[in-house]
Amino acid sequence: MGFVFSKYMNDRLKAQQDLMLMNSRLQLERQLLMQNEMRERQTAMQIAWTREFLKYFGTFYGLAAVGLTAGAIKKKNPGVFVPIVPLTFILAYQYDMGYGTLLQRMKGEAENILDTQSALLQLPKGPLTYEALEKIRRSQSKFFIEK
Repeated sequence: MGFVFSKYMNDRLKAQQDLMLMNSRLQLERQLLMQNEMRERQTAMQIAWTREFLKYFGTFYGLAAVGLTAGAIKKKNPGVFVPIVPLTFILAYQYDMGYGTLLQRMKGEAENILDTQSALLQLPKGPLTYEALEKIRRSQSKFFIEK
């Protein structure tokens, strides 16, 4: 009789462990999906911001180009036109960020760094551990409680 009861308890324990494992996997999958969704939304907001900024900066650039060109012609001094050079680089960067391939190139370079130069990504003093965090917490805690 005890063997049947023990076998039943072992089966229930195994079923409970399987359920807990399935739940933890499901929770992890949901967390990963949520993090990815948040990253995608943040990236979309960054691209949208860049495109909106480009509209305003493009208008400023156009007015500045017309004004500087007119000033250079009127004063017969091409040096007045020089500020358009850095403004052109800024405009090109913003356009590439909003409508070009800058993000794809950045992604490719990031993948290259992850694959070939992972030593650059190491944290100073190594990765954080529970023990290191507890040591910091204890040193900063006003209520020191030790087991």
